[in-house]
Amino acid sequence: MTSSNILPVSSNANASIAGASTAGGIRVGLFGIGLDAYWPQFAGLRERLEGYLGRVAQKLARPGVEVVNVGLVDNPDRARAAASELRRADVDLIFLHVTTYALSSTVLPVVRRAKAPVIVLNLAPEAAIDYAAFNKLGDRTRMTGDWLAHCSACPVPEIANVFNRAGIRFHQVTGVLDDDPVCWNEIDAWVGAARVAAGMADNRLGLMGHYYCGMLDIYSDVTLQCATFGTHVEMLEVEELVALRRAVAGADIAARVAGFREVFDVQPDCDAEDLAEAARTSLALDRLVAEHRLGSMAYYHKGSGVPECEAAISSIILGTSLLTGRGVPVAGEYEVKNAQAMKIMDLFGAGGSFTEYYAMDFADDVVLMGHDGPGHIRIAQGKTKVRPLKVYHGKVGRGVSVEMTVRHGPVTLLSVVETRDGKLMLLCAEAESVAGPVLEIGNTNSRYRFSCGAREFVNRWASHGPAHHCAVGVGRISAKIEKLGQLLGIGTVRVC
Repeated sequence: MTSSNILPVSSNANASIAGASTAGGIRVGLFGIGLDAYWPQFAGLRERLEGYLGRVAQKLARPGVEVVNVGLVDNPDRARAAASELRRADVDLIFLHVTTYALSSTVLPVVRRAKAPVIVLNLAPEAAIDYAAFNKLGDRTRMTGDWLAHCSACPVPEIANVFNRAGIRFHQVTGVLDDDPVCWNEIDAWVGAARVAAGMADNRLGLMGHYYCGMLDIYSDVTLQCATFGTHVEMLEVEELVALRRAVAGADIAARVAGFREVFDVQPDCDAEDLAEAARTSLALDRLVAEHRLGSMAYYHKGSGVPECEAAISSIILGTSLLTGRGVPVAGEYEVKNAQAMKIMDLFGAGGSFTEYYAMDFADDVVLMGHDGPGHIRIAQGKTKVRPLKVYHGKVGRGVSVEMTVRHGPVTLLSVVETRDGKLMLLCAEAESVAGPVLEIGNTNSRYRFSCGAREFVNRWASHGPAHHCAVGVGRISAKIEKLGQLLGIGTVRVC
């Protein structure tokens, strides 16, 4: 077994998450609408609208996004053909560009058959009609044709009415085709949310071990996770990790320990044997992830006196932290829901570190949050420390652990919540990671300030019944999370 890549850490605490996980490629469907009766009546109108559609296609195009532009749909026959094109392309999202008035009977067949989430783009070609120039055209036919090129808003209520009555979920963006950053930021967020939804559907989640006994809040319906997100679940055995540990060569262990010293701030009181054991397990984890093609993982093993199993689990923290930083988030305590939340955050490029309440600081009006076990080292404030621990509280073994604070600045918290009616919802909040004293206990630990205040945040968050774990990432991305919830058809609550 050879040493796999070691993650470099940026020295700039405010840098973006270089190398962070991003969702894979998606296909985005696009079509415009019109009315074929207009084309012989108004010269150049069709070509003008096709030009608008082409500009939208150019703006949607970006790395990892294939735009399937099926052109203008202007009658029921063309609608059926466009639906077939989009269905064959297996698009993840459809943008309906409302270019002018069109009959709803030419719109419904496309989205009904294509069966993908629909975003209605009500985009005017200009911020306002040049009324003076318009009224000087003189020719009423030319004037009507020019007006039809600006009347994108006209059929939107008709389309919305039909979609609602047909049970088709849709979302709207209203704005201007060019020079409208608010509008296009929202469109970009929809594309980003679609990429995350596709990334979750393609994800392979490894579950190794079993739940932490007694934590009733973290027990989860795995079938519900698969049905909601499309995630594939691989059930793994601790013994497989143990077998892979046996195959690790001594030279590779030495190389991985050297890599640890590059990536982490290894404290001088860390025992060399503990670091070697962590390196052995890290290399075995890399092989486990590669063999099962995992994109995320959750684990816990209580230990029952089998030394090799206990050694594997007690030396797992550095390796799982490296994996988390490489876009394979790992949650401890077999927290399936939080592994999903961490993956969502990571696919958005925000990170996604395992966390829970640690304490409240009423004097500074902040909540201290962190967790033992893996940390997302890409979003750390400075270099993540490695410290020795004589005991892992509530767990077997001893060894080395990571201590980090999430990068100072805006952050978002996310919890995947299983509700009493057997559904999933997304719970999120925005905060600031702020400087100040933290608990130097060899765990991740950060101070978060909320706009509603620490006391009110805790009350609001807990009222929605999440598990005691959540994921934290850098940046303010609640609006993107809300769009992901809408695409998946699940509720989203933002508490602040």
